[in-house]
Amino acid sequence: MPYQHGVRVLEQATGVTAPITGTAGLQVVFGTAPVNLAKNPTGVTNKPVIAYTWQEAVDQLGYSDDWASYTLCEAMYASFKLFGVAPVIFVNVLDPATHKTEVSTAAELTVTSLQATLEVKGVLLSTVAVKSSSSGTALTVDTDYTLSFDDSGNVVITLLAAGSAASAAKVYVTYTKLNPAGVTASSIVGSTSGNTETGLEVLRQVYPKFGMVPGLIIAPGWSQNSDVGVALAAKCEEINGYFRCESYVDIDCNTTNGCTVYSNVGAAKAAAAINSPHVMALWPCVKSGSKIFHASAVWAALTQYTDAQNDDVPNLSPSNKSLPITATCLEDGTEILLDQTQGNTVNGFGVSTAINVNGFRSWGNNSAAYPSTTDPKDRWFACRRFFSWWGNSFIQTYFQNVDDPADYRLIESIVDSENIRGNAYVSAGKCAAAYIEFNEDENPVTSILNGQITFHQHLSPFVPAEDILNILEFDPEALTSALTGGES
Repeated sequence: MPYQHGVRVLEQATGVTAPITGTAGLQVVFGTAPVNLAKNPTGVTNKPVIAYTWQEAVDQLGYSDDWASYTLCEAMYASFKLFGVAPVIFVNVLDPATHKTEVSTAAELTVTSLQATLEVKGVLLSTVAVKSSSSGTALTVDTDYTLSFDDSGNVVITLLAAGSAASAAKVYVTYTKLNPAGVTASSIVGSTSGNTETGLEVLRQVYPKFGMVPGLIIAPGWSQNSDVGVALAAKCEEINGYFRCESYVDIDCNTTNGCTVYSNVGAAKAAAAINSPHVMALWPCVKSGSKIFHASAVWAALTQYTDAQNDDVPNLSPSNKSLPITATCLEDGTEILLDQTQGNTVNGFGVSTAINVNGFRSWGNNSAAYPSTTDPKDRWFACRRFFSWWGNSFIQTYFQNVDDPADYRLIESIVDSENIRGNAYVSAGKCAAAYIEFNEDENPVTSILNGQITFHQHLSPFVPAEDILNILEFDPEALTSALTGGES
């Protein structure tokens, strides 16, 4: 060391690591989109697409009011129009290369003011062929005519004045259109073949691509199918091998073979095998004006909104929150009006619903594991989400310390950082306790020599005050005192 004379400073790395919390209620939505309306129709199949605004979602995926065919649009509307929450990640499983129908019989269209409209939805512009006569040769796009969509999703053919068909009174059009009916529940469940992943298997790509951990996974319009519901529950655990999240799953309420009466909800839930602590089951559908939503789309947006208003901490229950809806209903729109007693019956099955108490409110705190489990960590959906979120945050925060020397400095740094973090959340009222320990009895020498160190963290998120009881009692002594002026 050189000879020192004077004043010096030395900087040392901060002992307390700032946590990485991410987006607590980040939605990952699986379904179908009208990709023919997207800027890149062939580039958004079975790929996670992130959107921070309504327009960004529409540009990347297209939009249609035909939610029965294009289920992602329902969640898009719920998130950006009803609640105004972002970001949302969408995974479209409709593949225009396979889910399509070729129309080879030419449609005869009348030209008015150089324009003709093909009133067919789902047309892939790249497949449109236009002729000026039924037996003529095909015209050249961008030379003889241009193609565009109108506000209803119909194809507008505009003849160019300098083109060879400028004077045509009629045009004859063949095309290929999307076939959303070709998408099945197995398309949503997905599969893996080599490097190709489809459906729910694409969930694995979210964190490596965006650096965000999924908070909620949903498939409105599909999750009422038991195969999809079970697959959603399974995907909530061990995302990328380590992360966890939660899901909203709808109980089928179609009028043909679904659950149409509140008293049958428990049997419908059991038949669908919805029993995971990572799932909140929902029944029935809801309306907002003329639009009918599967409850999962609305509850997921509500939950993300609630988290965002709560410092991005998921300790609040999604129950008893105001909903921008006008009715609860079956899938066909038949209105179902539940009072609080009926809503409580549904809650007793481990299912959440909505009731009208001077405005519609979400109603239900239990995960789908209830009543089979009463462990507060797994019974209360808010507690389950808090545990998943905290664990995900711990993994992200201390991943940088993996492969560091397993010495006292590392252990002390993690313990101090987590306890400072925990104290901050306790002080903010987000939980009752959050502290971490390093116990010698949980860290035998054999484990340490094998490169494994174990911490023990205690978390106590507040459970929801689901039942508030006030006992009223008549006080005869006060009445006697009032009538006698206090004289005995």
